[in-house]
Order: sequence, then C-alpha cells, then structure tokens
Amino acid sequence: MKYTVTGKQMKAIDQDTIQRIGVPSIVLMERAALAVADATEELLKTEKNKNLVRIAAVCGTGNNGADGIAAGRILWGRGYEVTIFLAGNFEHGTEEYQLQKRIAKQVGISMRPATDLELCDGEIVLDALFGIGLGREIEGEYRQLIEKINQRQDIDVVAVDIPSGIHGDTGAVMGTASQATVTVTFGYMKSGLLLYPGRDYAGKVLVKDIGFFDSSRERTGWDAAVLEWGDVDRLPKRPPDSNKGTFGKLLVIAGSIGMSGAAYLSALAAYRMGAGLVRILTVPENRTVLQTLLPEAIVDVLEIPRKPFDREGRHEEETLQCYPEWETFCQAVKECCAWSNGIVIGPGLGQAPYVEKLMEMVLASTEVPVVVDADGLNAVARTPWLTKYFSERVIVTPHMGEMARLTGQSIAALKADRLQAAREYAVRTGAVCVLKDASTVTADPKGLTWINTSGSSAMAKGGSGDVLSGVIGGLLVQGMSRVEAAAWGVYLHGLAGEKAAKKQGERAVMAQELAEALAF
Repeated sequence: MKYTVTGKQMKAIDQDTIQRIGVPSIVLMERAALAVADATEELLKTEKNKNLVRIAAVCGTGNNGADGIAAGRILWGRGYEVTIFLAGNFEHGTEEYQLQKRIAKQVGISMRPATDLELCDGEIVLDALFGIGLGREIEGEYRQLIEKINQRQDIDVVAVDIPSGIHGDTGAVMGTASQATVTVTFGYMKSGLLLYPGRDYAGKVLVKDIGFFDSSRERTGWDAAVLEWGDVDRLPKRPPDSNKGTFGKLLVIAGSIGMSGAAYLSALAAYRMGAGLVRILTVPENRTVLQTLLPEAIVDVLEIPRKPFDREGRHEEETLQCYPEWETFCQAVKECCAWSNGIVIGPGLGQAPYVEKLMEMVLASTEVPVVVDADGLNAVARTPWLTKYFSERVIVTPHMGEMARLTGQSIAALKADRLQAAREYAVRTGAVCVLKDASTVTADPKGLTWINTSGSSAMAKGGSGDVLSGVIGGLLVQGMSRVEAAAWGVYLHGLAGEKAAKKQGERAVMAQELAEALAF
C-alpha cells in the first residue's frame, strides 16, 4: 500500500526532513534534480529520441524552477546541449533558485529569458515552471509558455514534480496545464496526479525517493491510500476445513420487470468473490431466468402489493391496516434480511413507490452491513431521511450523477474535488462512500480516503456497477470491514476490467465477462 499527499502535507514533510531530521535542503534538491536527469536520459534512449542531444529547461522562480535548473546542469555535465529558459522576475526567486542559478552561470550553461523560447525538432523540454503549491489560475507569460510547449505535440516533456498548471490536491487544470510525457514526482505520489484531469496530463508518473522518511509522513499526515497488487494478499483466507457457511450469506435485493440482468450480475460477482451463499430477492417475473442463469443462487420472489405504497407519507401502521397484503410483503423482506450476513440493495430495482418503503424496511430491520447501489441510491435521494439508518452499517456506491442527486451539488462541483465530496458525505451520513468515476475514491466516516488506480475504459458499460456491488457484498460477508470491502472491492473490480480488456479488447468487454474475470 502506498500513500498520496497534498501540496501542504508535502511541504510539511519537506520541512520536517530539513528541520527536525537535519537533511539539508540542497541535498534533497540535488537528489530531486538527479532523478529528473535520469528520467530524461531514459527518454533520450528511446527509439524516438535516440539521436537527440538538445534539452530546454523551462524554469520558474520557485524551488520547482530551482530543481529544473539543477537537472539541466546535471544533463549538461553528461554532455547534452542544454539551454535554461528563465520565466518570471529573476530577482524574486527563492534562495534555492538563486543558488542554482549562480551554479549554472559559474559552469557556463546557457541561460536565457523564457520569452526567447523557440522549440525545434529534436528537443526535450523540462517543465519546471510551477510545482505542487500552485493555487491560482495561470495567466500572462506563463500561460503563453505552456501553450507554446503544448503546441509541439511531437516533443517529449518531462514534468518536474507535477505538470505546471495541475492542482496538486484535486488534479484540476488551473487555467492551462502542460501535457507531460513523464512526470517525476518526489517522495510521495500527489493526489492530483491520480485524479482526472491531472492524471491525463501527467503521462507516466515516476515516484522517486530523494531522502524523505515515513516518520515525517506519519507526523504530518497523508491524503489518501492507494492499493497495490501485493495488497491482494489481505483478502480473506479460505481454510481447508471450511464449508459454504464459513464464507457468509449475501442477500441481493435487485431487479424489476425487464431488469433481471442487474440481479444476476451482482449475485454472480459475489459468488466469484468467494461468498458462500447468495440469495436473490426479486420480482416473480425474474425467477425463471435467474434460476437458469445462476442455478447456484437461492431465488425468492418479492410479491409487490397490488395497491402501491403512498409516496406522500402514509405511516407504516396505517398502510398495513389499509392494505393487509403489505404485511406479507414486509414479513418476506424481514425473513430474508434475518437470514443474511450482508445485503446488496438497489441494482435494477426501478423507481416505483414501493422501493422507498423497501429501503426503509431493509435499513430499519437489520444490523448487518448493507451496500446501497443504483435505484437504492435514487430512493435515498428522493427520501433523504433514510440516511438516519446509515451509521456504521451502510456502504453507498454512487456514480457522479447519483451523487449529484444525493447531495444537491452539480457534477462539475463534485468533480472539482472528488476526495472532499466523498469525505463530506461519509462524515455527514456515517456511510462509507464509494464515489465512482474514472478515478474512483472511497471515504469512510473518519475522513480516511482511498484513490483507486486500477481499471480501464473497457468498464464503461452497462452492468459494471452491478458487478461492483456484488464484489463489495461478497467481501463483506467474508468478514472484511466496510471500508476494506469497499476499497479492495473497487481495486479488484478494476483489475478484473484490465484482465478482461486484455482478453476481449477495450471495446468488446461485457459486464458478465468482467464478473468472470474476478479470479484472484
């Protein structure tokens, strides 16, 4: 497992390393510059660039610019033709910037104003204009420089710590941003390099150790956790003397007329993830097809009362008195809930008025973990008071549209800071929130967050979310905590998408094939 940090946290780590531990600032800077120089030299060895010798280091006046000057000097010392282009007011540079500029001058490296930058065929650009502390939109000379660099799509760009113009915390584009081929970031991954659109601008990201210590990160804090392949070892073990009851019983309440596929995909994924027993509660019309598609599952039917539940607010007692068939309906739901170790509710349920009543019964009548997905989330959006049942039991899995309905915020506002959006919802409601997107984030009620890095565009198909709900449900009933089941479930779901894409191609993957690829 690795960790990402914000710009503020990275600055605190840097200061703790310098002031408490005693590593001189210039030592860290030289190591950073060496890492950038090495990455640049690797690019120069590629077939595309193997005959190139010219490097343009485009540097701002902060410590990021100082890193760029130092990297340019190291490459110059290795025999490459290097020109350092200086942007901004030279006299207002940081102490480290002034030092690196003096060193470059002493050894005789060409330094010119950035306004002189004219890129030629056969150059590599070191982007060292802005680092992770950028908090304003880029304008003026800097904007012109970045746009000039971006116009040359045939030229490789090595970003120093982060592409200039990308917000280090959110991945937002601050007016404009450089498009990097490679980003060399120092110490720890920055959250903005994993969140879109920053992830798209960063190219290949190399996280380089330049002398920071985990003790500094532990003192200053971190922004999000990131799972890696080795973390798969933490999945629930399967002892040899086990039986189907050992691995939990999951209830999947899903499907409506014409929507049997959602129930099937969720249940199939739960079985693929290792759940011992899966029981599907659905409408009668789905029984035959589900028993045919997934004979391993227990299929119960949900007899919907002929007289619908009044969405305008009729109390349960009054409803049962007026419509006795509701009592049978409620008893069937409660019996299934009592059988289970965990519940998935929502995939393909539709938006009939009874769904809100069903949600209330499930949330109020059970103490096992509940994954609320799809139409279950839409019911919560229509009936926000249902969140009073969320504390310590519920995982919600909204995509951006569903999250907008749950929170009343626009999709654009949510995407502007995904981590904060997920955190705020989790802290406010007590649910673990899985905010699904190209960069899915998971947050728990304590404010801890996870950024997912697995997955591919092949997963952008109907039914993919149903598979995820089953994956998380399957992990829950095997004993994983809510946040672990959510974070690991998202990661494994993405790995399955990558595996299916390699087999079927990016365009051809179907949700069933995604579920079939859940072999870990």
